[in-house]
Amino acid sequence: MTRLPKRAEWTDEEDRLGFFGPDSVTWRVHSDPTFSVGGLRALLLQALHPVAMDGVAKFSGAFKEEPWPRLIRTAAYVDTITFGTRTEAVRAVAQVRGIHRRLGGTEETTGRTYRVDDPDLLLWVHCCEVDSLLTAARRGGLELSDDDADRYVAEQVTAAELIGVERADVPASAAELAGYFERMRPELGATTAARDAYRLVVLPPMPTWVRYLTPAQPAWGGLATLSVALLPAWARRMYSLPGLSLTDAAATGAVRAFRQATLRLPRAARRSPIVWAGIDRVAGPEPLSA
Repeated sequence: MTRLPKRAEWTDEEDRLGFFGPDSVTWRVHSDPTFSVGGLRALLLQALHPVAMDGVAKFSGAFKEEPWPRLIRTAAYVDTITFGTRTEAVRAVAQVRGIHRRLGGTEETTGRTYRVDDPDLLLWVHCCEVDSLLTAARRGGLELSDDDADRYVAEQVTAAELIGVERADVPASAAELAGYFERMRPELGATTAARDAYRLVVLPPMPTWVRYLTPAQPAWGGLATLSVALLPAWARRMYSLPGLSLTDAAATGAVRAFRQATLRLPRAARRSPIVWAGIDRVAGPEPLSA
């Protein structure tokens, strides 16, 4: 487990810029409207690791009845790591590490005894997030060259190291990331817990007044459908869904339309206040997405 950096290790200017800064590809990807689609895709992909999913099922009991707070906390964590000061980012990481180190269990289908902060589990969650956010952004129409994609994956090594993974173990290019998933596929599967998580993401429980008196249900349904369609074909097949290339083409068109529609909304509706606070702090008030 890597150690957390300390405040004395960076200057005031480095603290202000955060761990990535406005010149990073990370800021471009994480400020894009496709972040929400990529985040849900990451959850669905993460669920296919039986041991990682077991940890979620055992220790996020409230998620089954009320997923919103957990989803919001996860997004806020990524936003803080990306757009917060270094001090704010380290504080957020320390809180998550403190929770992780107390949790563990035994997964029934594999018989593996684990801790939630086992490095290979942390690495799996990290890689699913990086792959999903990058995939959603590129297929949604954010202009990213192959070099940009490699740079994004390399920048995100810092995020993995902060949460506790050794830098040398983290994929640092798009090709290395693809190779990682290829190696992991024999270990993956849609357990009962994974299928429960899938149903929860696609059709989460909502209070009656939210379901019938607001557009939340159809809006969420559209977002969830996009995230499912953006999964790799092999992952969709694990969920007993079509893995056809036609699905991929349709998904790309749909996420592009979603992105363009979202870009027309007021700034506050496109991303969280944490994102805009970070951009305003160091890069001015204009959004980075185009």
